Amino acid sequence: MPSITSEQLPLAYVITPPSSEEAVFEAMVDGWVRKQRETGRFQASTLDFRERIVRRFAVFTGAHPWHWSSEQVDRWATHLTAELGRAQSTVCRYQAVLRLFCDYAASPRDGWPEWCEDRFGTAPAQICPEVTTVRQGDRRRRPMTREEVQLFLDHADSQVEATTRQGGKGAMARFRDATVFKVLYAWGLRCSEASALNLDDFRRHPRAPELGRFGALRIRSGGRASGLSQRRRTVLSVMPWAVEAVQEYLAEIRPGYRVSQLPALWPTERGGRLRAREIEERFAAYRDALGLDRTLTPLCLRSAYMAHLLEDGAELAFVQEQVGHRFGVTTAICAGSTEGNRRDG
Repeated sequence: MPSITSEQLPLAYVITPPSSEEAVFEAMVDGWVRKQRETGRFQASTLDFRERIVRRFAVFTGAHPWHWSSEQVDRWATHLTAELGRAQSTVCRYQAVLRLFCDYAASPRDGWPEWCEDRFGTAPAQICPEVTTVRQGDRRRRPMTREEVQLFLDHADSQVEATTRQGGKGAMARFRDATVFKVLYAWGLRCSEASALNLDDFRRHPRAPELGRFGALRIRSGGRASGLSQRRRTVLSVMPWAVEAVQEYLAEIRPGYRVSQLPALWPTERGGRLRAREIEERFAAYRDALGLDRTLTPLCLRSAYMAHLLEDGAELAFVQEQVGHRFGVTTAICAGSTEGNRRDG
């Protein structure tokens, strides 16, 4: 068998063993830029622009590519358009760059997925599929209708029953997932926020004494804009039916995971924490099974929360505080409303 030189190996396997995740990210970006440069088809200014966009996104998320998710792309797009006033065409250009980078990082040809999976337990993935970059800010970010939310949550519940009837081992996970989706909608959360929830994040609140220790939900990992620390908030529970769903999950399902030392609200069969990307993947599977609009994402449940509260008469300022937005116009845009423009005027 012929020997293989270091030049023939994927870059991920010949870099000096990294001392940190940041070192791996630097090697990944450098490899991507070098590979493009070697084609001779791109000017230096183009490569500099692409590298800047990838690094800006990394700063915005505060995460490395193996932890990125499509939710973060949506949040970035909203930040760019609603808060920074960037044109839609500019946002689409940025997303196209991210898509190119993710194609490289997620390709097995260059070895990064296996390298990251071995060391960090998760691998880079394509978070900017083409369908989302073309229509970003249009159909993609619309709130789910009440009928779609009900259909989706009913389907999630039916998967628990179907798995139980079949005698499968995944009934607990399907029940957990169904409860996660109810929490995303009923408290207006992002996937990353739901993933980070711990058992003690539910707490009493004087405005909802009838809900006991589930009167409010503490969010410790809220969204953040570039250069700013993560915003923490407390979300008042406004949908008692969802509180009942969480109580049932905690009483009947979570104890079955036998992870008494794990604080995570949503444990996995392996004793870890349910990740945001896993929530997104389960959402997509249910959405496609129902034949719903493929541009819908879990953030559309969050947008539906905002839209439905406003439709039911809630003040924009209250909804803004609930979801943790810095600007009311951001809340209005995500809710598909012009109310923010009138009130923030």
